[in-house]
Amino acid sequence: MIDGESAPGELLVADIGGTRMRVGLAAASGELHDIQVFDCAAYATPLAAFAAYLASVSACPRAACLAVAGPVDGDLVAFTNSRWRFSQAELRSALQLERLLVRNDFEALALALPFLRAEDLHPIGGGAARADSPRLVLGPGTGLGVATLVPHAGAWIALPGEGGHAGFAPQDRIETAIAGVLRRSSPRLCNESILSGSGLEAVYQALAVIEGDRPVRLDAVAIGTAALAASDSRALRAVDVFCAVLGSVAGDMALITGARGGVHVGGGIALRLLPLLDRSRFRARFEDKAPQRAYVAAIPTAVIIAETPALLGALAALRVG
Repeated sequence: MIDGESAPGELLVADIGGTRMRVGLAAASGELHDIQVFDCAAYATPLAAFAAYLASVSACPRAACLAVAGPVDGDLVAFTNSRWRFSQAELRSALQLERLLVRNDFEALALALPFLRAEDLHPIGGGAARADSPRLVLGPGTGLGVATLVPHAGAWIALPGEGGHAGFAPQDRIETAIAGVLRRSSPRLCNESILSGSGLEAVYQALAVIEGDRPVRLDAVAIGTAALAASDSRALRAVDVFCAVLGSVAGDMALITGARGGVHVGGGIALRLLPLLDRSRFRARFEDKAPQRAYVAAIPTAVIIAETPALLGALAALRVG
């Protein structure tokens, strides 16, 4: 049992990734407040993290929606890139909730799209969104999330998927060489093998092998920092490959889903690398889809720069669900 006292109708929302959990509260008809960020590795279970949060804000919400980094199928929720797992029924009981919704994190991010303002988006390239068409959201982080938002009967339906695990298709000589190096340790490469924090690290090391150097292990943050500072030419090349592949995959997903309502890139990596992504090959590779080049060239692409968009989507799911 978690002690606390909250306003009537208080709602709990959380975005739980492989590395961090963002959590906040909202009144039934109000805005988000008391948003905090937790390091998942610091807590043995999601319940322990929620207990710490609710104690810090003296709250006892009546309903919650959790956006989780992994597929949601049945009572047991297991994260794709984290040791965390939980039973929905047990968590609902422990938190004394009247209602608990659990959604894929990119499903929640898709549900947030109608609520994002112009200032929440950083456009890359041209194109114009069609209001009556599907929208796509994807984003590299601990893994690669993908979801589609489809208009239906005056509302929106979010369709989660596992597009991050679709097969990786190299598009040029260097990507083919990188794939050859990576296949030495992992015979099947997926989009997430490149488009994730660990993927960026793997690309950096693969470039060292290709260039005949001894691989140096740098984490994704260090690679991004070095690339932004232009202090490491290999880091710049790794980020260039990363952005190009992201553009290719985003364009492929747009073709598959018919996302003429726009393609949105979320996740912390794209946000941190935005100055480089902005002038990278991302948009050129997005549009390089002959014979359907004109089709994708008309689709706008943008990076989501809002701080906690998935919490908006989780809150929208609670209010309609």
